[in-house]
Amino acid sequence: MGSPKGLGTSSPPSPAKEYAVTKPISVAGPTPVDIQRNSELMKYMLHSGLYESIEESVKRQEVLQRLGQIVKGWVKQITGSRGYTNQMVEDANALIFTFGSYRLGVHGPGSDIDTLCIGPRYVNREEDFFFTLHDILANTEEVTELQPVPDAHVPVMKFKFDGISIDLLYASISYLVVPEDLDISDLSVLHNVDEPTVRILNGCRVADQILRLVPNAERFRTTLCCLKHWAKRRGVYSNVTGFLGGVNWALLVAHICQLYPNAVPSMLVSRFFRVYTQWRWPNPVMLCPIEENEIGFSIWNPRKNPRDRTHLMPIITPAYPCMNSSYNVSTSTLRVMVEQFQYGNKICGQEIELNNVQWSALFEPNPFFETYKNYLQIDLIAADIDDLRAWKGWVESRLRQLTLMIERDTLGKLQCHPHPNEYIDKSKQCAHCAFFMGLQRKQGEIVQEGQQFDIRSTVEQFRHSVNMYMFWKPGMDIYVSHVRRRQIPSYVSADDYRQSRPSRPTAQLQNPCKPFHEDAVFTSEHGERNHKRKYDDRLDMKHSARSQRKNSISPDIISKSLGNMARNSSCQIEVSQVQHPGCSGFSGVCDSKELRNVESVDLTNRGQDELNTGKQSPECASNSSVITCVSSGSSSPEDIGSGCKAGCSEDNISFIEGMNDRFQNDTRSTDSATLEKEMPSRNEVLRAELLEQASAMLEVVPNSKGSVHSESMQKSVIRRISLSSTA
Repeated sequence: MGSPKGLGTSSPPSPAKEYAVTKPISVAGPTPVDIQRNSELMKYMLHSGLYESIEESVKRQEVLQRLGQIVKGWVKQITGSRGYTNQMVEDANALIFTFGSYRLGVHGPGSDIDTLCIGPRYVNREEDFFFTLHDILANTEEVTELQPVPDAHVPVMKFKFDGISIDLLYASISYLVVPEDLDISDLSVLHNVDEPTVRILNGCRVADQILRLVPNAERFRTTLCCLKHWAKRRGVYSNVTGFLGGVNWALLVAHICQLYPNAVPSMLVSRFFRVYTQWRWPNPVMLCPIEENEIGFSIWNPRKNPRDRTHLMPIITPAYPCMNSSYNVSTSTLRVMVEQFQYGNKICGQEIELNNVQWSALFEPNPFFETYKNYLQIDLIAADIDDLRAWKGWVESRLRQLTLMIERDTLGKLQCHPHPNEYIDKSKQCAHCAFFMGLQRKQGEIVQEGQQFDIRSTVEQFRHSVNMYMFWKPGMDIYVSHVRRRQIPSYVSADDYRQSRPSRPTAQLQNPCKPFHEDAVFTSEHGERNHKRKYDDRLDMKHSARSQRKNSISPDIISKSLGNMARNSSCQIEVSQVQHPGCSGFSGVCDSKELRNVESVDLTNRGQDELNTGKQSPECASNSSVITCVSSGSSSPEDIGSGCKAGCSEDNISFIEGMNDRFQNDTRSTDSATLEKEMPSRNEVLRAELLEQASAMLEVVPNSKGSVHSESMQKSVIRRISLSSTA
């Protein structure tokens, strides 16, 4: 996209032509202040590098020409293999069309080109496109990073051609020979094709129709370029994860251009946020009336189609058959986008128009990793980079399903905020990337006592569906874990996570690319399969810290803590740990046999702070526990990671029994005569020490409301101490 031309000066108002379904809100042109503000916006966009160079533009055209030659040869090869005559092979043809940002003229440097290959009716998508053409491209020298995604809603083949990213779709039309002058806007191309093909063809048809329906194409392009940049900075530009993609943003901007036909881009940006902050979803955004045709394809009509009534943010395409382009939007992602519209409206309406801030304030990145206390981390690994690229494309196309499944299984009470960016830990020896989702309880929701969000089965169901990948290879694996804000891996870039965090040591495991396997640490409701844990690090805690805790603990507090342990032991234990022998230094890697840091058990803020004071095992540097339950309890609405820690009482009792065993071993090795003299006093000292250690251990157990009385648990612990002391 070249530099904007003629956008810094005022132009005479255009006639009051009605482009939209409704009349324009205002036909007023820009004031001198608007022109000055528009000039400042243009300078910011140029300085931000949103426009590509002439050299890159020429290179894109050359790549498209070369790709056109490849698909023509591919169709001729298929025609010959089908047994057609030599004349048919000579006449066989395929065409390359562009759509999306490139066709609209709003692509920037490094952006991909959305392309569509149209072939004759006897060349199919399933075998000829995804296998034969795939092999041809794989053997083409200029082609790299080839990645087929056949099971996506719109099947696509992704690759780089001479460094230019290409998304290639295929549509087989009813023509026996595809003419060179094919008019894709003609309805005849839709005859005798299936609905998936119609969706693919509509990419080009919608782009052409948008440009016909806006009052000023250049101002539309500039405004769209600006708002796409804003959406990427704010983390809401991604159709695949449930936000809005290129065509969605184009339709929203085109609608604003229709409502303000004589406004310059700076005015259109401000009006964009003003209108969509007040928009009452699910009222649809439409550029023109919905057209019906005798061809008979289904169109968006919530009165007739029950499925269309479930759409939360309908943005309707203007080309027949009219469809909702934003079907991916979920309750959670709609909430995030509305919040971002409000943010943009505040900056534009209250700050920029009052000259309090510059345009750069609007494009501040969204502090995603500072917004939530709890996150889902989705780690992907594969045997090599090529396998990871294919695996990542498949999983990314399914991430929206995880958001929908969590919303469904928690009745909308647990909200997800998927982050569209991926993150790579370059220190890993295996191919790896990670995605993140922010988690929070729905604001204003009435919390019931003891309420839990158990999403273990949800995550497992998602993993099962992902593992049905048609092109799965050994080494491809997915790992979904829960991390708190302070546990965000250090490889997350500073631009996305600016909060200072001390670096943590990571696990160093052998055989960095072996498959993962899970090893549950805490599983059953009553703690039957609770694994024993080593507390050597706790035994090394300084005596001064123990003395300080002892002085601050009263018998009433100990009794209350014991009661809390008894109540917590009745809660459902849903925390499990995954062992990752697959990657050296993997965030969340923890060998359960060497698990020393009980930080992985306690998900509350208090427990986290206290336990970080102890030593940390190099084998278990972090605690990315698999998310299975998020308890509401009595915690704050955002602190959804805090939950019931059943089994903690069993751990503490095991610790006390271990102390008793050590004492008994010491006494057995002592002279019997000396033992008889010293036994009473030593028993008293040990009993006091055990009570002190029990108090210190019980202190980290969070309070939890419940109905179980603490007396029985207290008596049980004291009885074990007394029996050991008098043995």
